[in-house]
Amino acid sequence: MNSTHLSQLSNLEPINERAVKVRDTIQGCEPSVLADIYREDTNIVVWQRSLGETLVSDVDDFLASNPHFQASMTVTPQSALYSINECLMDPAQGQLSENITELVEMFCCLFELKRVGLRLSTLDRAMCPKFHVDRVPCRLVTTFQGVATEWLPHQAVNRQKLGLGSQGKTDSQSGLYKHSHDIQQLHSGDVALLKGELWEGNENAGLVHRSPALSEGQRRLLLTLDFSS
Repeated sequence: MNSTHLSQLSNLEPINERAVKVRDTIQGCEPSVLADIYREDTNIVVWQRSLGETLVSDVDDFLASNPHFQASMTVTPQSALYSINECLMDPAQGQLSENITELVEMFCCLFELKRVGLRLSTLDRAMCPKFHVDRVPCRLVTTFQGVATEWLPHQAVNRQKLGLGSQGKTDSQSGLYKHSHDIQQLHSGDVALLKGELWEGNENAGLVHRSPALSEGQRRLLLTLDFSS
């Protein structure tokens, strides 16, 4: 290589790793789609599921009776059903307990975990109203009732505007995204795996997401599952 070529190379800007990473969304109607979270080119996988009428009715009743419910626990696939039943303290919520237990079992199987951190919350306001990324390997989220989690496709995000980079401005003012139609949203019942910043090889590509705004009188029942040491 001659001196001219060396000079040209030295003038090139360094490759920006954040710019070249590609992360897509994968969605499907079967629970087997969740295994696609292991694909390097994705940071959100959505199992698009519909909840049965009986479960929806039970959840409605639970929200009406427990407007401020908050529960956090560590469970194993073997202990989950008992722990959840004890926490809900309502024999009529057997379907909800069983449904959550199935998700615990799936999450543990998928990631070869012995236990998970479980949070179940009744919410009447946005828990995390600004777009952000989670410093976790991966998180499962599902909204049993009410409006569900919002997220931004990786290629639509100016990640320099996250956190302090927003300079105190709202998400719509900061330049985090260009168009309001860039914002995507899960549906009630959907089960999503959100890949975070601590997933190996996913630095600067964790899914950017936020809690949805709720109108007066609206409530949602949110479940999250996390890795537990």
